[in-house]
Amino acid sequence: METEYENPKQRAIMETGRRLFWKYGFRRVNVDEICREAGVSKMTFYRFFENKKELAKTIYENEVRIGVERFDIVMRSDMSPSDKLKAIITMKLEGTNDMSKEFLMDFYKSNDTGLKAFVEDLTERSWNEIIKSFRDAQEKGWLRKDFKPEFILYLTQHLIPMLTDENLIKLYDTPQELILEFANFFTYGISQHD
Repeated sequence: METEYENPKQRAIMETGRRLFWKYGFRRVNVDEICREAGVSKMTFYRFFENKKELAKTIYENEVRIGVERFDIVMRSDMSPSDKLKAIITMKLEGTNDMSKEFLMDFYKSNDTGLKAFVEDLTERSWNEIIKSFRDAQEKGWLRKDFKPEFILYLTQHLIPMLTDENLIKLYDTPQELILEFANFFTYGISQHD
């Protein structure tokens, strides 16, 4: 995980928290585990983060920021449109690597963790940035002019209930496979592709 945090202890807390949250979800991880695995004291943890929820928000916000930055780099590159789409799908795959079903449920579905509203708001704000990039791509001619980028935002808001649907999740070995299925379907439909 790329972080902008210079303090090595804060960076260790962030990296450990991300790994544990992605693997076990938010509820199953406690501050003691994070501190033990990060090699820091609880006092150090609380110097940087008010509580576990604030750590989770910071980690998620950092992940989204990195994803949007990487997306912008791809969109501004001189790659062909098909190579850009492949790169975006690869980024999605990398960004969801090691994500557990528990993570999806705790961050996207559960109201009692206090994270769902935060994730929804941050997702909408980041998608607004991505929509701007899609509009620029339309102007450059590598996306259809009649395509409405807001449609993507609308779709993503309605995908979250699908990502947390137990019956749909059971069809895939990992949440990453389900997310990749969405990305591939959105990009290629059901046609064959490399």
